[in-house]
Formats: sequence, structure tokens, C-alpha cells
Amino acid sequence: MQSISLIFNSFFINPILNVLLLFFHLFRSAGLPGAFGFSIVALTVSIRLLLHPFFRQQLETTKKMQDIKPHLDKLNIKHKKDQKKLQEEQLKLYQQAGINPAAGCLFMIIQIPVFIALYQTLQLFFNGKMAATILHINKVVYAPFLKVTSIDPWFLGINLAASPKTAHNVYYYLIPVITAILQYLQVQTSTAMIPQSKPEPKKADGKEESSSEDFQKAMNTQMKFVFPIMIGWFSLSLPVGLSLYWNIFSLFSIIQYYQMKSHDSQDVKAK
Repeated sequence: MQSISLIFNSFFINPILNVLLLFFHLFRSAGLPGAFGFSIVALTVSIRLLLHPFFRQQLETTKKMQDIKPHLDKLNIKHKKDQKKLQEEQLKLYQQAGINPAAGCLFMIIQIPVFIALYQTLQLFFNGKMAATILHINKVVYAPFLKVTSIDPWFLGINLAASPKTAHNVYYYLIPVITAILQYLQVQTSTAMIPQSKPEPKKADGKEESSSEDFQKAMNTQMKFVFPIMIGWFSLSLPVGLSLYWNIFSLFSIIQYYQMKSHDSQDVKAK
């Protein structure tokens, strides 16, 4: 277990920590107030740009899956009693459409360890033990000029180390609200980017939609409303610095969604 922790630190936490400190020294040298807050913003945007190819691939895979959904439904009906044949036909359909089903999960798989590393890195600065934190991070920096003697947690009049729950300031309670709204907008824009399959005409006997469709609707509702509320609730107890990372990530994702939508629309018109 200890060896896994060392590997994770070496490949994720320590590189992220060093990049964060590099931004911090650059912004502080430029005399920018709130240098640590801007460092979190710069680090978040950098990681989002780094993950963009995987993000793009995930979205393209999802679109293709939606396009072939009617064909998959027909195969499920045709070969519902022969699972082996069904899998063979599905694989052929994926190959014809140029789809690698595993590619759609790649963005999420890569994002999970990166997010955990970011969370643990930022927690180092917001754990209330700044002296011990500075001693620790100075041991893992890649170059002497990255070492720090102190970190100012204030950013645009907000203490990044405080949580809205413990800050006892009404303005801090706006942060969970903003976090929930941005998360909702991110889910909303990402859903809008995916072409929805056309609803099949109702049967003459008036049967209701299938349970799978009901389940899909329930999942969409949870993603749109329950998940943003849950994230907002968590941010009530988390240090504001972590919420800053989450909000910048969400905001940047929304911008990227709209840019990709605009680009795709231009491609369609060009055709």
C-alpha cells in the first residue's frame, strides 16, 4: 500500500505541486495580489487543456453512440436470445462506425487520479498546519527556486483556506450557490451537445415507455439537478480554494462545450 502511495505521489501529486509552485512564483514575482489564487486558476486551466484531447474524444464517441442507437436497438430485438451473436453484431457495428467503446470512458478514467491528486495537493495548503506543509513541500520541489517560506491564502478578499461553514461571513455562502449553478450549467451544456435519439411512436395499445427509457430519464434528472445540489452542499464544508478549482474547471468546461458546438455547426454549414 505504501509503495502505491509513493508511486501516486511521484507521478501525480509531486508534479502538480511543482507546477502550482511555479505559477505561484511567477505571479508573485510579477507583484500580482492574490498570487496563490491565480496559481490555482492557472493550474486548473492548464490541466483542462491537457485533458482536452481525451474530452473531445469522449464527446465524439458519445455522439457516434447516439447516432447508431437505433441500429443497436434493432440488434437487441433481433438477437435477444443469442447473446454471443448479439455481441458479434454489435462489435461489427462499432467497427463500421469507427467507435471504440472504451474511448468514451478514457476522459473519466484519466480525470479521476488527476482530480484526487489536485485535491490532495490543495489540501496540503488548507489543512491548518502551514509550517508543516511548507517543510513537506520544500522536500519534494524539483528545483531550489521553487521553495517557499510562506503562502498568503487571501484571494480577491476571500480566505482560500476557510470554508463557507466556518468563515462566519455571509458572502462566503455565495460560493456553494455559485458552485451548484456552474455545475448545473456544465451538465446542461454537455447534455445539449449530445444529439438525442428520436422518440419512437407510441404503440396502438397505449403501453408506456420501456423501463430502460424511464431509467435513462431518471439518470438525466439526477445529473441535471441532484448532482449540482450535492456538489454545492459539499463545497459548504470544503476550503474555498478547492471550490475555486472546481468552479474554474466547470467554467472552462462550459466555454469548451460552446466552442466545440460552434465549431461543429460551422463544419455542418461548410458541408
